[in-house]
Amino acid sequence: MIESGSLTPGIIPGAFGLPPGTALRYERPAAHLTGYLASYAVLDSVVEDAWHPVEWMLPGWAQIWIVMTPEPIKVRIGNRAYEPVPRALLYGVTSRAMPVAARGGVTICVDVSPLGWARLFSRPADALRDQLIPLETILADAKVAELASALARSDQALEVKGVLDDVFTSLTAVPNRDEAGIRQIWKAIADEGVTDLATAVGVHAMDPRTASRLSKQYFGFPLKLLIMRSRFFRALLPLLEAGAYADHAAVPTGYYDRSHFLRDAKRFLGATPRLFMARPSPYAAAARRARTLVIGSPIPALDRP
Repeated sequence: MIESGSLTPGIIPGAFGLPPGTALRYERPAAHLTGYLASYAVLDSVVEDAWHPVEWMLPGWAQIWIVMTPEPIKVRIGNRAYEPVPRALLYGVTSRAMPVAARGGVTICVDVSPLGWARLFSRPADALRDQLIPLETILADAKVAELASALARSDQALEVKGVLDDVFTSLTAVPNRDEAGIRQIWKAIADEGVTDLATAVGVHAMDPRTASRLSKQYFGFPLKLLIMRSRFFRALLPLLEAGAYADHAAVPTGYYDRSHFLRDAKRFLGATPRLFMARPSPYAAAARRARTLVIGSPIPALDRP
C-alpha cells in the first residue's frame, strides 16, 4: 500500500485512526488553486479478514475520481446504481449519503468547489446533481487522458499533489464573471448564523433572483436546500464523532425540535442518525479525521470560501 500521511507539515498519520488494510493521504492544493479545488485525497486498501467492503460517503460538492483499483467499484446515489464506475469520473453536487463498495486498490479524488465548477465546467451544476458521469463527457478527452496518464506514472502517493497541481493550474486559469456572486452565496451557506433562506438573503445582501440563478448554475441545488444541508451537517458531525456516546435525544442548534432534525436526516441520510451510525464506515470516519487535520474541516460541504 501507499504511505499514509500528508505533505502538510506536522501531520501524524496515526491520528487518522485508519482501519486495518487501508491507507490514506490528504493534500492541500497549491495556494493559487485554493478556493477552486478544496482538497486532494489518495485512498488505498488491500482485502483482509477485517475488510468492510461498503462505506457510506456524506453529501458534498462535486468530486473527480481517477480509479486505479484492480476490481470494479460500485456506487449508488439514490435510485441510481453505478456498477462499475468509470475509471475517470465526475460526480456532481450531492444531497444524499452514498454507499460505495470496493475491494482494494488506489483511487485518487479531487474535491471541486462551486468556484472550481465555474472555472472547469460549462454545464450547469443542477443538470448533474446527484449523478455520476464519465469525466470525458464534461472535460476534454485529451485533458482526461493527460490527468490519468500522469497519475499512473506517479508513485500514487507523495507525487500526486505535484501532478494534480500541474494539471489543474492550466484547467482553472480562466476566471468566470460570476465569481463574486458565487463567493457571496458560499459565504451565506458557510455562515453558522444562517439557518434559513430569508436570513441568508438579508444578512448577506443578495438579490433573490440572482442568488437563485447562481445557486443552481454552480452549486447544483436551490440555496434553501444548501443552507439546510449545512445546518444538518453541523448538527450531525458531533454525533458521528461521539459515536456510542452520542446524545440522540438532544435538539441540535438551529432546529425547532427533534422531529425537525429527523426530517432533515431522512432527506440527507435516508435514515435516522442512529440507524445511519449503525452502518459501519470506519474508513469514511478516518477520512473525516484526516481531512480535518490537513484541510480544517471534515467534509467539503462544511468548507468556507
